[in-house]
Amino acid sequence: MIKVNFLGPIGLDSMDSNAKNFIELKEELEKIDSLKEWLPLCAIALNDNIIQDYNNITFNENDVISLLPPVCGG
Repeated sequence: MIKVNFLGPIGLDSMDSNAKNFIELKEELEKIDSLKEWLPLCAIALNDNIIQDYNNITFNENDVISLLPPVCGG
């Protein structure tokens, strides 16, 4: 099982998932209406490392995925 964190203004509590890779996780997250606007905008981190190419990554037990929305500031 992996843990998924939703950071910043996404406003959702963390969740557990049995997804085995990013493709399965994306399919699961797309079913959450409040995430639909955020998914295309977010950077993704796997165990605190930003992931650029996640097509061939398989999750391990207890991995932590974080969705990081864009940040505005001044």
